Amino acid sequence: MNIQIFGRSKCFDTKKAERWFKERRIKYQLIDIDRYGMSKGELTSVKSTVGLDALINKKAADYPLVQYLAYDADKLEKLFEDPRLIQTPVVRNGKQATVGYAPDVWTIWE
Repeated sequence: MNIQIFGRSKCFDTKKAERWFKERRIKYQLIDIDRYGMSKGELTSVKSTVGLDALINKKAADYPLVQYLAYDADKLEKLFEDPRLIQTPVVRNGKQATVGYAPDVWTIWE
């Protein structure tokens, strides 16, 4: 498994995801999404797996900037430009991905 966790240091669900993988001794790479963001390829790959709506953090202060965009391509571009709008944690295992704390899915990956 090649696990990547895109998260925030102050995000409770990101910490829970890290703990879940640590407890099972599964190696992972933690990426600070606010500092490094996601590449367009990574973002597109996750979007195709989980859907665009799951990626958008509806609690973000700038959520209205995304909410009223008409086209998915525009929303995706806004997420790429401002990673604070992405719901965390985003956990990737190759082409598979989850958004949020999803241990039931991660168990299947093992």
